[in-house]
Amino acid sequence: MPDDAERMGPLFLQLVLSLQSGAWYQLGKVVSPISGRIERDLEQARLSIDLLIMLQEKTAGNLLAEEKEILDSAVYNLQMNYLDELNRDKSQGVASSTPPESDDTSTADSQPPPAQAP
Repeated sequence: MPDDAERMGPLFLQLVLSLQSGAWYQLGKVVSPISGRIERDLEQARLSIDLLIMLQEKTAGNLLAEEKEILDSAVYNLQMNYLDELNRDKSQGVASSTPPESDDTSTADSQPPPAQAP
């Protein structure tokens, strides 16, 4: 039976990939396996991305290179797709369901969730 250190790496990656796949569904980029339809919820997608960013911050300096690369890549790709969805809504004149983070609403909808620099 593997010891705790050997189990933590795969468990961490499973957590990252679980949050990432949920965000893809929430961004409307992947068909839901439950309904068989595209179900888009930018507010929930933002929460999933924020959780991954929190993991980045809390695990900084404690990850193997492969783990860090997978987490950084997941955050970056999700942020870019989130921003793409916001811009698509703007170009189609659709109001975003994602509440702004600050009182300055002029830029809040055009910003992806904050990320830690790689």
